[in-house]
Amino acid sequence: MQQNIRKRLIELQDLNYRDFNAKLLPTVDKETIIGVRIPSIRNIAKEIAKRDAHTYLNSNLSQDLFFEEKMLRGMVIGYAKLDFDEQLKYIKQFIPSIDNWSVCDSFCSGLKCTKNHQNEVWEFLLPYASSKNEYEARFAAVMLLNYFVDEHYIQQTLKVLDSIQNGKFYTQMAVAWAISICYIKYPILTEEYLQTSTQIRFTYNKALQKIIESNQTNADMKEKMKVMKRK
Repeated sequence: MQQNIRKRLIELQDLNYRDFNAKLLPTVDKETIIGVRIPSIRNIAKEIAKRDAHTYLNSNLSQDLFFEEKMLRGMVIGYAKLDFDEQLKYIKQFIPSIDNWSVCDSFCSGLKCTKNHQNEVWEFLLPYASSKNEYEARFAAVMLLNYFVDEHYIQQTLKVLDSIQNGKFYTQMAVAWAISICYIKYPILTEEYLQTSTQIRFTYNKALQKIIESNQTNADMKEKMKVMKRK
C-alpha cells in the first residue's frame, strides 16, 4: 500500500514546486521532497481515510521517507472516522516523526477531534509542552493556538505558553505566534500576561512583533507593543 501511495505521489510531482517548497523548509533534505501540492495530498488523504484508514495507519511509519508521505499520514489521522481513543493512539505514534514546521502545523490544523475532547487533549498536550524536542514542543504550542484560545482556557494557555522555553527556534517561533493570537482574541488578559511574562527575550519580542505586524490590531495596540519591547 505504501509503495502504491508513493508511486501516486511521484506521478503528481512538480519540480518547480519542489524547488519552491525546499526554500521554505530549510531543515528538510531537498532529496526527500517530491514536490506535490497540498491540495493533491489532501485529496489522497481523504480518499484513504474514507476507504482504508486502518490498513494505512497500521502500516510501518518508519517507511514514510518523503516529506509528502509524512504530511499525508498526518492528514489521514485527522480525516479518519475513528473513536477518540484510537485517534489519540495514532496521534501519539505520529508525533515523534514530525521533523519540520510544515508537517507539524498541517497535522495540528487537521485534528478537529480536539473541539469535542478539549479536556482530554489538554491533558495529553501538557507533557509535550515541557519537551526539549523542538517539534514536540512546537506541536503543543500550535495545538494551543488552534484549539485553546477561548474563554475557558485562555489563562491556562498563557501560563503553559510562558513555560515553553526550550530555546529551539521552531518551538519559540510557534510560542510567539500563539501569544500573538491570544492577544488578538483577548488583548486585556494577554497584555496583563506580557507585563509579568518570564518568557525568554527572543520569544517575547517576536510575539510583540507579530502583534505589531498583524492586520487585526489597531494603531493604539501597536504602539503599546512597541513600548513594551525588551532591549
